[in-house]
Amino acid sequence: MKLMIFRAFWGMTGSIAEQIDRIAAAGYDGVEGAPPDPAEMPRAEFLDRLRQHNLALILGAQVDTRDQIEPVLMKLAEYGPLKIDLHSGRDALSRDDGCAYFEEAQRVERSIGIPVGHETHRGRMFFSPWDTAFYLHTFQDLKIVADYSHWVNVCERLPVDQTDAMDLANQRAIHVHGRVGYEQGPQVPDPAAPEYAGHLAWHEQQWQAIKALRQQAGDEVFTFTPEYGPPRYLHTLPYTDAPVADLWQVCLWAANRARHTLV
Repeated sequence: MKLMIFRAFWGMTGSIAEQIDRIAAAGYDGVEGAPPDPAEMPRAEFLDRLRQHNLALILGAQVDTRDQIEPVLMKLAEYGPLKIDLHSGRDALSRDDGCAYFEEAQRVERSIGIPVGHETHRGRMFFSPWDTAFYLHTFQDLKIVADYSHWVNVCERLPVDQTDAMDLANQRAIHVHGRVGYEQGPQVPDPAAPEYAGHLAWHEQQWQAIKALRQQAGDEVFTFTPEYGPPRYLHTLPYTDAPVADLWQVCLWAANRARHTLV
């Protein structure tokens, strides 16, 4: 199985062309994020630039309501991404409304023929292990993008007491957002810091389990994005608002570590 490491556009600066060039020069296998504004870079030019650098594409979007699903997914499908990552619905949706949302999402997913993962994210329907487990039990083909940093924050603990829910989520994960969270937030200041070694180890255990499951399922590639965010997602100092770490270096450290731990 081939490991493919993506770099999110989130937190990067400069033009889209400059961002793509920098990502390619750093040795990443692909890019992840929303499509660029066509006024800045039309679709054909964007895809051509990715091809020039041999970079794969994962696209993402926030889709709050059921009626937004089809137009959003159809637009993203025009780019021919490897996978699509959705921030799906809202955490306050009823179970009935949530089920209607996922019924529509799966219908459209089948029509476009591109795997769609629904991200485990605060504020969304997959905001907790137990809510996610309900929907995964209800929909046997529902897939997730595993960003467990949010669950550590929501649970205010490493969810070691949620073994069944974690096992089910790992089985359905088709893509990993490799960010380390902790009890008080979805992003540790620096995943290399020794004080977060336990949090790093727990997250890596989940990522390794997901990779093994994807390999058993016959997938040819395993996709991983070290999706650390910019200030103030990245911690900052009071008064100056200066970031406590270099975002580019944090993501690069996480990418390089994944190349050694996800083998």
